[in-house]
Amino acid sequence: MNSFAATNRNFRHAVKLLGLDSKLAKSLLIPFREIKVECTIPKDDGSIHSYVGFSVQHDNARGPMKGGIRYHPEVDPDEVNALAQLMTWKTAVADVPYGGAKGGIGCSPSDLSISELERLTRIFNQKIHDLIRIHTDIPAPDMGTNSQTMAWIFYEYSKFHGHSPAIVTGKPLDLGGSLGRDAATGRGVVFATEALLAEHGKSISGLTFAIQGFGNIGSWTADLIHGRGGKIIAISDVNGAIRKPDGIDIPALSKHKAEGGLLKDFKDADAMDRNELLVQECDVLIPCALGGVLNKENAANVRAKYIREAANHPTDPDADEILSKKGVTILPDIYANAGGVIVSYFEWVQNIQGFQWNEEKVNMELQKHMNDAFANIK
Repeated sequence: MNSFAATNRNFRHAVKLLGLDSKLAKSLLIPFREIKVECTIPKDDGSIHSYVGFSVQHDNARGPMKGGIRYHPEVDPDEVNALAQLMTWKTAVADVPYGGAKGGIGCSPSDLSISELERLTRIFNQKIHDLIRIHTDIPAPDMGTNSQTMAWIFYEYSKFHGHSPAIVTGKPLDLGGSLGRDAATGRGVVFATEALLAEHGKSISGLTFAIQGFGNIGSWTADLIHGRGGKIIAISDVNGAIRKPDGIDIPALSKHKAEGGLLKDFKDADAMDRNELLVQECDVLIPCALGGVLNKENAANVRAKYIREAANHPTDPDADEILSKKGVTILPDIYANAGGVIVSYFEWVQNIQGFQWNEEKVNMELQKHMNDAFANIK
């Protein structure tokens, strides 16, 4: 089941539970605006290559639309529509005054040089700059993009509209980025985990965790869980997976990766098949990578007691039903990974005010938002 079909199926299920009027439900499914653009750039070798970019603005009933820009080969209209819709629900659950949006380009960032990525980002921004605006649609980083990508968008947008730091979030600090933004999604996952475990009379300390993905979200989540006494027994990335029953030394693994090593080559743990991680016996499973990784083919074999959806829609509806029958407690993505958009909101507010918060305030406000949101959805 693709991401768009899965998101719509979950929405229709929520409509029935809430008893929403059918006309209102239909209007909530149709995006406010959907755009497809051609992005043609010269490559470093002198050749010309065209990419397709997408921007979906889903709903602005609660405020400006907000969502990340994704660079990945699988970016297509269905995925961008699904992610924009999820952002509408996520901002509502997190109680930040935004609606949902999403953008993306179908490309493989690892196959492009820095200069090619800059040209691609700038041409994409040239095609959509009139449609984003500070109080209309505020992009942020997502898979395959980062603070440098946001800096290019900021510079390109400012060529047309003047100095506008609030046009994107997730920027470098020197351009108006927020302290704590880089760790925000991972920190939010940990706050969400603590909130749910407390409901069950447990804490992170002493529990076992398996984390799929060691990018921004996965690495921060792993580091923070390790610091709280959690035992991470398995972890994976795009190149492979490792496990260690006594717990992986996360600071040592991060140092290994920072020095250019591959995760699968980390000496202080055993290599394992990446697909086995999702069915690894553990207390808490945290998918931090692509959507749809938990499905009807593997859900019955999941041995975790809890699942924290740090990725967007990692569990498809068929898997939801199977896992529910098994008694697995799932913390959904529209809450569990909301830390990024919450701190993006803080960054936007700071840019508009022209006043920077310290990191302690950012983290304190993030924890408050995550705890309040948990109290409202449980």
